Amino acid sequence: MPIIDSAVYVDGRRIENPSSLDQTFEYMEAHGGMAWIGLLRPSPDELERVAAEFSLHPLAVEDALAGHQRAKLERYGDNLFAVLRPARYIDETETVEFGELHVFIGREYVVTVRHAEVPDLSQVRRRLERAPALLRRGPEAVLYAILDEVVDQYDPVARGLQNDVDEIEDGLFSDGGADLTQRIYQLAREVIHFQRAVEPLRDMLEALLRGADKYGVDLELQRSLRDVLDHVLRQCEKLTALRAILDNALTVNATLVTQRQTETALTQNEEVKKISGWAAILFAPSLVGGIYGMNFTHMPELNWTFGYPMALGLMAATSVGLWLAFKRKRWL
Repeated sequence: MPIIDSAVYVDGRRIENPSSLDQTFEYMEAHGGMAWIGLLRPSPDELERVAAEFSLHPLAVEDALAGHQRAKLERYGDNLFAVLRPARYIDETETVEFGELHVFIGREYVVTVRHAEVPDLSQVRRRLERAPALLRRGPEAVLYAILDEVVDQYDPVARGLQNDVDEIEDGLFSDGGADLTQRIYQLAREVIHFQRAVEPLRDMLEALLRGADKYGVDLELQRSLRDVLDHVLRQCEKLTALRAILDNALTVNATLVTQRQTETALTQNEEVKKISGWAAILFAPSLVGGIYGMNFTHMPELNWTFGYPMALGLMAATSVGLWLAFKRKRWL
């Protein structure tokens, strides 16, 4: 059994450290306490054993085994099933890595099923064990602490994404070209995926608070859940702003790329005009010289005293005329 940690708590204090799942069930029944079992990538048979002991709903068990679920909260009678999408920012690659955490909550138990190394729930367990007054409030307190840890881990992710957006804004008016467009698109996708992890928590926490009185949730615990909700709302606002900035950056970058391409095309066109103009000016004397260089017998100008000056003048006049014409059209 891939048990990361398993314990039984009575009155907010850890009383036993069972070495197996069977011992956990025995201690739980003997002391009438709350069991908290943490599993990492359990097999179907292993999770089915836990499900049979705590009467977990088959649909929730199926979701936990399948994985790749969206963040959500489901209630099956007095039991809760939550899917959370923890995240962490990887500085080396400037990307966001998402995990998946399933939490089963009953009157006397908490079962957590992880499919990734994050989040580190041992920190949550140590925090609660140092605060027996909070842990005394039961499984809902564990759910609150897990939600609080997951949401707290969103802060460095949001800061990392904000830093990436700032870098894009700084480089927007440099010659980023297609590479910058690709980076903006990739970052926008990460923000969207992060939104899909964060935004469902708003509805989840609001649903928990709506049902708090009905299911007898402690008043102080309700205040703590509202604090987490406020944190989630701030994250949602940040992500909405980041997404708007990236949408605008993508539009501005596309405009700048088009402008640069247009400017390059105009510059190239001006160069072509200049080359064509000078070619025409140089071609005119060559044409005149070529005609009189054919040396036919019957060419009157060849025996004319002013034939040579006339040919030079014609060359000069043609060249000057073409130069003036091209200058007037701003080709030169």
